[in-house]
Amino acid sequence: MSDSVRKGVDEKFCESCGQVIKKEAEICVKCGVRQKQASTPQGAGSSWGTTFLLCWILGFLGVHRFYTGHTGIGIAQLLTFGGCGIWWFIDWIMIIMGSFKDAQGRALVK
Repeated sequence: MSDSVRKGVDEKFCESCGQVIKKEAEICVKCGVRQKQASTPQGAGSSWGTTFLLCWILGFLGVHRFYTGHTGIGIAQLLTFGGCGIWWFIDWIMIIMGSFKDAQGRALVK
């Protein structure tokens, strides 16, 4: 195997052209294609179970929004008691359906 096709521990292959790039790279330097990010990068992502429980128990206070990094919406939910329960209920359904994302747009980690 030649050095041009070996990758280190902190590297990956471009999904489009196969060039060795850093794992953190969002765009390949050779072909310019945006890389898909892993759904569960190490040390990132909010837990689905924790988010579900926080929403169910303290959702009217927006605690689940603070946990997932949505601080602005969390403050709004805190001040309006979860939008009089409407925001809380919608968030709870979104969490159950798997469409709730954290502040960086990542899916919750199951």
